[in-house]
Amino acid sequence: MRAFAPCNGEKLKPVMLPAAQIDPQPASPDTLGLYISIPFCRSKCTYCNFASGVYPASQHARYVERLVADLHASRNHARSLGVALPGTVDTIYFGGGTPVLLAPAHFHALFQAIRENFALTPDAEITVECAPGQLSDETLDALVTCGANRLSLGAQSFIDRECSTSGRLHTRADVLRDLTRLRSAGIRNLNLDLLAGLAGQTLDSWRESLAVLLETAVPHASVYMLEIDEDSRLGRELLQGGARYHAALVPSDDTIATMYETTISLFAAAGLAQYEISNFAQPGHASRHNLRYWSRAPYLGLGLDASSMLFADGDSSSLRFTTTDDLAQYLDDSNSTPASRTASSDPMLAESAWLGPAQQLEETWFLGLRRNSGVRVADLTRTFGAAAVAPSLAVAHRLVADGLLDFHSGRFALTPRGRLLSNDVFAEFLVAHHEPSGSIPTSV
Repeated sequence: MRAFAPCNGEKLKPVMLPAAQIDPQPASPDTLGLYISIPFCRSKCTYCNFASGVYPASQHARYVERLVADLHASRNHARSLGVALPGTVDTIYFGGGTPVLLAPAHFHALFQAIRENFALTPDAEITVECAPGQLSDETLDALVTCGANRLSLGAQSFIDRECSTSGRLHTRADVLRDLTRLRSAGIRNLNLDLLAGLAGQTLDSWRESLAVLLETAVPHASVYMLEIDEDSRLGRELLQGGARYHAALVPSDDTIATMYETTISLFAAAGLAQYEISNFAQPGHASRHNLRYWSRAPYLGLGLDASSMLFADGDSSSLRFTTTDDLAQYLDDSNSTPASRTASSDPMLAESAWLGPAQQLEETWFLGLRRNSGVRVADLTRTFGAAAVAPSLAVAHRLVADGLLDFHSGRFALTPRGRLLSNDVFAEFLVAHHEPSGSIPTSV
């Protein structure tokens, strides 16, 4: 409904660090990332349009049983779809929803199924999203025992009234308490989410949230600009009027742009380097799972509304597919034999699309440009050939002239203004004038 694309972006000049300091290594194409969707929440945030919700705890066991069945069937399922499934996993991401609402026994069952079907690298990054104040001691113990080594806390704001207005259940004290507990349990690889554009948020309150985050000394932070969707309660209120969800208090695009500028400058000065449009990290703490998405390395999504990207078994084409967002359909016993499905007949696949070289080139541009290090021309030419790349290079040079891209040392990268207008920039590389079917997720 509203994309973050303020018209006065040219005035913003965030502090940027040299690419050499912020360019983590891309994910390996020979290993696999697993995304496990857990759609259960204790409450629904006003701005949320994800396939998540408040479901009875009785659904949890059935859902985990289904996930375990899908893990055991994953290799046959991949074969039926005509894609290769790497057997070695080096990143796992539990997203949601609120994964930590699962009972400890559920996590043990899921990790057992993962290890029975895949080999985990010794240094695998295993991330679990956590809603502050909702992580029990028993679940934390189970996560540590199972091997989780990275936790992502959805703080969104450190101003209690902003959290409450948005439907969040936690306070600043809850977040700080959970950080202490996680560090005491030996988990030091931590991420905090903040969201710019919450109802009632001001520049002063935003600066306070940034200051508190920096005081925690977490090694990674994700900062998202609010995009109001008409399928969310807040979005519907903006369209239809009303005051229940405080839509009138949502900051303007110009204010959100200034929040973004402030974030980049303060984080850079504090040693949290921006390496992607919404992500900041100390050296060695970039999200390895997210790097799979941006470098087009294979990943398999399991559960409700989960996205996957796998390569064909025998050629260079790739398949993007997304599972259903209907919980009843996902749990339906008649859909419980994934090994027998195909891409064209699978009732569980909400979307699927084979991507040839032209579509993969488009993706390489708009996913690569999300990263501060940008897109390297030599890599494009080696992968796709000079003739195929030439039209998009012409587009890129035009965007340099428009001040939206920089070109340096053989790489194109977004300028500060280009980051604010990134959706418009990415659209320039979509020759078919639409994004490929199958959503491209963003975890943190």
